[in-house]
Amino acid sequence: MKRLRIVKIAERMAVALALLLAVSFTGCKDKKSASSKPVLRVGMECAYAPFNWTQNSDKTPDGSAAVPIFNEKYYAYGYDVAVAQMLADYLGMDLEIHKSEWSSIGISMDVGDYDCIIAGMGRTAERELAYSFTTPYYYRDNCIVVKADGPYAGVKGLSEMAGSGVRLTTQLGTGWIPLLDQIPGAVKSGNYETTSECFMAVSNGVADVAIVDLPTAQSALMTNKGLKIIQLDKADGFEGDGPMVNVCIATRKDDTELRDKLQKAMDDLGWNDKAKMDALMERAISQQPAAN
Repeated sequence: MKRLRIVKIAERMAVALALLLAVSFTGCKDKKSASSKPVLRVGMECAYAPFNWTQNSDKTPDGSAAVPIFNEKYYAYGYDVAVAQMLADYLGMDLEIHKSEWSSIGISMDVGDYDCIIAGMGRTAERELAYSFTTPYYYRDNCIVVKADGPYAGVKGLSEMAGSGVRLTTQLGTGWIPLLDQIPGAVKSGNYETTSECFMAVSNGVADVAIVDLPTAQSALMTNKGLKIIQLDKADGFEGDGPMVNVCIATRKDDTELRDKLQKAMDDLGWNDKAKMDALMERAISQQPAAN
């Protein structure tokens, strides 16, 4: 009898656990906010200015509303937050920002911590195997960052660095990593979790060149005047860097319903106009804490 009772208790516990997991993995379409609106749950680093950053205040200098970071006392703003808020408002949803390390941003979405990624993510062929993507909500140029008074401050193309033993770095888990192999004789000095660490490596002389995107580099130079941005000649630049130029919203691979809903909102709002995108990015750069 005792054994039978233990078995029944175990069965009840298993059922309870299954129900708990089912609730935990419910997507945004089933979650309601305190206002009874559906919630758009968005994952981002909150540490990738000017796309997204963390700040203490709920306002930016021009009065734009920053968004509380879920389960934290801080707020998020930046280009990604502004786009996410625009889409949430159009769809009649409340916006919920979830902070994630870049290295686990896809895993956290897959397990249901949030339902989409709006985090300056480039759409690459490899990522398309794992996620569903909208069309670009931003188009960016890639660049390299060097020391302003260093030996590579005057380069205009990759061929000038070939065979020089130049030390390269970029951010882990990004589409920039394959570009490291395009400079013959270059040394991979190690990649970093954040772009801030990449810039620090160049500043400290640990690396000579960081491969990043132009808006992030422009953001970094606001607080580090010892760095220089170089946009390489197109005839002597990186091959195949196109995927990182297309910055898109990602959803879980099978969540095409949310992807299509976000895509329709972008289409209805005319968010395929590069001039609009560039204007918003310019404003985001001017509002980041380092700029004020």
